[in-house]
Amino acid sequence: MTDFRIADSFTDALARLPAQDQKAVKNSAFDLQLDPSAPGLQFHRIEKSKDPHFWSIRVNRDLRIIVHKTAESLLLAYVDHHDKAYAWAERRRIEAHPRTGAVQIVEVRERVERAAPDLFIPARVPEPAPSAPSPEPPLFAHLAADDLLAVGVPEDWLAAVQAATESRFFDLAPHLPAEAAEALLEYAATGRLPKPEPVAATIDPFAHPDARRRFRTVENLAELQAALDAPWEKWAVFLHPSQCSVVERAFNGPRACRDQPAPARPWSPCIAPPASPARTSAPRCC
Repeated sequence: MTDFRIADSFTDALARLPAQDQKAVKNSAFDLQLDPSAPGLQFHRIEKSKDPHFWSIRVNRDLRIIVHKTAESLLLAYVDHHDKAYAWAERRRIEAHPRTGAVQIVEVRERVERAAPDLFIPARVPEPAPSAPSPEPPLFAHLAADDLLAVGVPEDWLAAVQAATESRFFDLAPHLPAEAAEALLEYAATGRLPKPEPVAATIDPFAHPDARRRFRTVENLAELQAALDAPWEKWAVFLHPSQCSVVERAFNGPRACRDQPAPARPWSPCIAPPASPARTSAPRCC
């Protein structure tokens, strides 16, 4: 049986569309879940994509849903107008990280480098002139490739991360998987690289805690119907790893849960703090 999934990149893109377009997209998603072989869906392989599993589905004359299709999974990955949808797929691939095992949406480094070459200029540390300011050193130069792989940095992004300076890091971070960007920000701010929680090697790559922050499996027709009848953001909950233990815990009655605030940190003047306080432990329930 093929698993039907949606990605947060799909729901984010859907929310940016006008209401009428959203309705058309949701109807097409419902048709796809009911019968992926229906001829009206018009699957087209995206030939220029580095990932052979990316296909487009016709919604109407201009809108296209990007799906990632394998023998085991059918994933709604993105939606947009024709050219923008194809461009999104041509710059990405979906795969399990070789070290963590979590499925990631990875931007193809060569395509990003072509569009933003300044991100990949190696940091240089020349001898400064007496009156010249000191050049920026690489921010992650002391981290080995194994350290970066352990927090989810894709293999083809290792060199770019190790060469990144403080000023360049915030331009680079949006191109990395969320778990890798969060860990590197923690290191930049505190000098400590978070140690990932151990995960069983036999776990389904889509069930990995880091994969669940960006993918959701639709178990049955009723769940998809609920998704079509209500705003996506109220139904498609993509869980941060720190939330999983609370959501899946069995309680003997109602419980109120809240995030544990992170302790104050001496942020570097060159490193902006994250948009919201970092989680240092799972939310507390009482």
